[in-house]
Parts: sequence; C-alpha cells; structure tokens
Amino acid sequence: MINRRKPVRIGDVVFNTFNFVFMATLMIITLYPFLNTLAISFNNGVDTLRGGIYLWPREFSLQNYKAIFIGGNVFHAFLVSVERTVLTTVLNLFLTTMLSYTLSRKEYVFRKPITIIVVLTMYFNAGIIPNYFLIKNLHLLNSFWVYVLPAMIAAFNMIVIRTFILGIPESFVESARIDGAGDFRIFMQVIFPLCKPVLATIALFVAVGSWNTWFDTFLYCSSKQNLSTLQYELMKLLSSTQNFNANPALAAGVGANAHSAENMVTSLSIRASITIVAAVPIIIVYPFLQRYFVVGLNVGGVKE
Repeated sequence: MINRRKPVRIGDVVFNTFNFVFMATLMIITLYPFLNTLAISFNNGVDTLRGGIYLWPREFSLQNYKAIFIGGNVFHAFLVSVERTVLTTVLNLFLTTMLSYTLSRKEYVFRKPITIIVVLTMYFNAGIIPNYFLIKNLHLLNSFWVYVLPAMIAAFNMIVIRTFILGIPESFVESARIDGAGDFRIFMQVIFPLCKPVLATIALFVAVGSWNTWFDTFLYCSSKQNLSTLQYELMKLLSSTQNFNANPALAAGVGANAHSAENMVTSLSIRASITIVAAVPIIIVYPFLQRYFVVGLNVGGVKE
C-alpha cells in the first residue's frame, strides 16, 4: 500500500511558524509581569533592592508573607471581604437582572422614564460629601451593610443585561404565558437561566470591583476593626512600609534577630506580596466563569 503524503507548502510552514512565534511572544508578554511579581514576593526583601530578579527568586524567603499575615487582622479581614463580595455579587445579579427584565418589557408604560433616570446616574454624581451624609442618615455608618446595599443596583450592568434580554426571542415568554406562567415565574424559570452568559461576565466585574475596593471602608468603617476588609488592611500595611523612605528596609521579624537581613522586608517586596495575595482569589474564580462568556444557552429553543 502506497502512503501518499500531502505535499508541504512553504506558505503553510511560514504561517504556522509565524503564528507560533507570535502567540508564544504574546503569552510571555502577558504572563511576565505576574511571574515577575510572584518571584519578587518570594525573594528576600533586602536582596530585592539589588534588582535583577526576573522569573525566579534569587534568595527564596517567606518573610514577606509572614509580615503580612503575622500579628494582624488579615485573616478576619479576608473573611469580611469574602462575605462582602459574595453577598454583593449575588444581590447585584439578581436585583439588576430583575430590573433589566422589567425595563425590557414593552407593555410596561414607565420603562422609558425609569431607564432615563437610571442612565442619568452614570453621568451625574453628587460627590463624596453628600454621599457620606446620605449613608449617615440611613444609619449605615460602621455597619456591614454599607458594603452591600449601595451596590445592589448598577446602571451599567442594567444596560448590558437589558440589551441581552432584548435579544432573547419573544417566543420563550409567549410560550410560558400560554402555559399559565406569571411574570415572576417567567423571570425565574425562563429569563434568568438564559442570561447565564451575560450574568457570568457581570458577576466577574462586580466581584472584582467589590474585592478590590478599600475606599468605602476608609470612609464609613475605619473606626470598626471588625469591619475592616482585606484590601484596606493591605493598603495600611503598604502605607506603613512606604513611610520608611529614609531607610528602605523595614524590620518585620520577631525576637532577637528582628533586624537581621533574613527578617527584613522592603516596600517593593511587600507591594509584590500584597499584589499576589489580592489577586489569587480572583484567579481561582475566573476559570469557572470563563466558559459562559461567549456561549449562549438559548440554542435549540423555539425558532422564529
């Protein structure tokens, strides 16, 4: 039996080679900043000042992470941040999607004025001081709910979800109404499941924003240590290291060897460690949401 090979074209070889080199270069450019930060976070703080650290720590050390987690409120703040992020994301998705569905219904007579009012909030803001007095008058100062309640509805998210809902065939709703379903049942059993792709995207945006913010803790809950969030604690730690500009190395050890070179951290090493600590939870969650970004779930439904 004669084995006939497909002739190799020079153009295909050139294209595949260029494509491989381009994608490999793009991957290196994308991953290098994170890998470099990871290497610095595991490197000795004093040795980091010499520079020249790229993808692997020159003098491996866990002192940077010890300086973050030992003797502080970091673990409790981490739990507060997780609780805040989960509640904010769940409530924002559910309530914003419910509002989006309501404003997408053509039979709702007030949908246009309410949509205009919601959109105007994206362009006009009273500022920090009026917002502070509003939070104070609502008795939300030094309360956990100051993290959750103001973030339950987002105008931009509403527009995105409403646009997605308008793209869902009306036949789904009509079929449910024929079966005797009401608006809430249609929303929960028809619209909400079909919105999974856009909800996954919005969930990532809301979760990242809620996880990374620290300014609201500074404004509304700075006097309550038990309400401090992870980002606020890390911000305070970073600020404390930056105050040692005259002496770039900050002692972070415990005991008689506190000022030895092995137990010293610097603002650069602490900043790298804080970046890794703050980014790891989002990196863990992201793969579970990625598959919903593009894939739609209304394939195979009622055809127009």
